[in-house]
Amino acid sequence: MDLLNTLVDKGLRRELPTREEALAVLATSDDDLLEVVAAAGKVRRQWFGRRVKLNYLVNLKSGLCPEDCSYCSQRLGSKAEILKYTWLKPDEASKAAAAGVAGGAKRVCLVASGRGPTDRDVDRVSETIEAIKERHEGVEVCACLGLLSDGQADRLRSAGADAYNHNLNTSEGTYGDITTTHTYADRVETVQQAQAAGLSACSGLIAGMGESDADLVDVVFSLRKLDPDSVPVNFLIPFEGTPLAKEWNLTPQRCLRILAMVRFLCPDVEVRLAGGREVHLRSMQPLALHLVNSIFLGDYLTSEGQAGQADLDMIADAGFEVEGAGTTTLPAHRAQAGGGCGSHDGGCAPCGDAPTEAASEPSGIPAARTDLVAVRRRGAGTDLAPNA
Repeated sequence: MDLLNTLVDKGLRRELPTREEALAVLATSDDDLLEVVAAAGKVRRQWFGRRVKLNYLVNLKSGLCPEDCSYCSQRLGSKAEILKYTWLKPDEASKAAAAGVAGGAKRVCLVASGRGPTDRDVDRVSETIEAIKERHEGVEVCACLGLLSDGQADRLRSAGADAYNHNLNTSEGTYGDITTTHTYADRVETVQQAQAAGLSACSGLIAGMGESDADLVDVVFSLRKLDPDSVPVNFLIPFEGTPLAKEWNLTPQRCLRILAMVRFLCPDVEVRLAGGREVHLRSMQPLALHLVNSIFLGDYLTSEGQAGQADLDMIADAGFEVEGAGTTTLPAHRAQAGGGCGSHDGGCAPCGDAPTEAASEPSGIPAARTDLVAVRRRGAGTDLAPNA
């Protein structure tokens, strides 16, 4: 297929595909799916070999968020029966992180619900970072605390944080449809604050919220412009009790096409398969390892993932290997430059006009698998052992 040959060549040269090419990936048929995966896999192996980076989430504060993000089980007004608790103490969070590190995680992601941290919250998280670093000297720590105020990113960096996560989630044009309590521009500003403080930026998206192909391409082009080092791709977990509980729009095949599109647009970036992979990819998860080079180990913030050992078995059975602590994740040209897409075209092309929407998804979406959405009842905030 000429399209795939062109995209592989561009990916190996770190050249940005066109919007039309990105849309064409999403419009490919199921008959061509394995060719799409194989082509994007060539780009993935060029920059990351067969390594898979493991990340582990620690939910520092769960539920009761004042924001109204429609996709979130912790949102204002959520009726999802999730765990709700206030801040974990630093030693509790460090103990939770230790389980992930013991399971092979190279990065610990510290997440707290809320609009953004107070200065006291930053103190709490700083103490937690220091406790984790004291116990695990080589582990990376990423904070995800919401919108940042002036100086907070610098304080987190001084405390030892390596990265900061704040996702764009969806396209700028549709952002107001899923959240009204803050803006798309607020999110962009927080990512830029993290970068200015010297933190590695982590910013990604959520697919499956009813968006169009054009929306998906828009948000990934916006991410290219922001230049994060890692791009997590989440697939909506439709929690009962949230406004998007009935949004079951994804098939395993569509998920793979989305991941391939992200890899072609971000060839040398850490692309992370994040929340919802067990729900929507199901038995096709191993194929996704040919597209992404990073996954979360075990459970998520408010939902359960598959067993940590199952993750490790899946990686080994698919012919991949867990990335070791002594290995630099990013390719040398990115690591030496301090991150960024590093594309030969000098960054991202201007956004230009909105693309024409791609062909609609083939019919035959299977019935909703609500049985696969399991609320987390173990790990941080409970007396039960974590899944790692």
